[in-house]
Amino acid sequence: MTRRPWIVAGAVGAVAALAGVGGALWRERRGASEAPAMWALRFERPSGGEIVMADLRGRPLVVNFWATWCPPCVREMPALDRFHREHAGRGWQVLGLAVDNRGPVQDFLRRQPVGFEIGMAGLDGIELSRQLGNDGGGLPFTVVFDGRGRIIRRKSGETTFDELAAWARGS
Repeated sequence: MTRRPWIVAGAVGAVAALAGVGGALWRERRGASEAPAMWALRFERPSGGEIVMADLRGRPLVVNFWATWCPPCVREMPALDRFHREHAGRGWQVLGLAVDNRGPVQDFLRRQPVGFEIGMAGLDGIELSRQLGNDGGGLPFTVVFDGRGRIIRRKSGETTFDELAAWARGS
């Protein structure tokens, strides 16, 4: 009798998880979509200064939502950095938006520097990622924009260099 609520809760959780995965796959396959509000945003850099999203429009852009306390986010940073180094000459840009506080991000970047831009999205970054298709609000979340500013790819979860490179070849 005491197991029944746990079984029901587990079943409900499994159905919710499958629905989330199905929704993510559907969004991934539905093609390019607009994200006009994204291009009006500005983000502070952890070291000072500002990133103006409108300045990044016109070339393909990988935006990765991450946090220092997120193990898969930390694991994928070298892949994002490698992608940036190997594809910048082909016009690709990478922007990491930290869903975190400035101090931990600065500490992380001192230990593991990256060559691409990092912006401070703070907790508002979760809501922004949801607006871009991350319904579950989980991290990491990666969204790829074409040169016209349209979303062409979305991925919830850890990404790899090979996956990013394949996306770049396909755009």
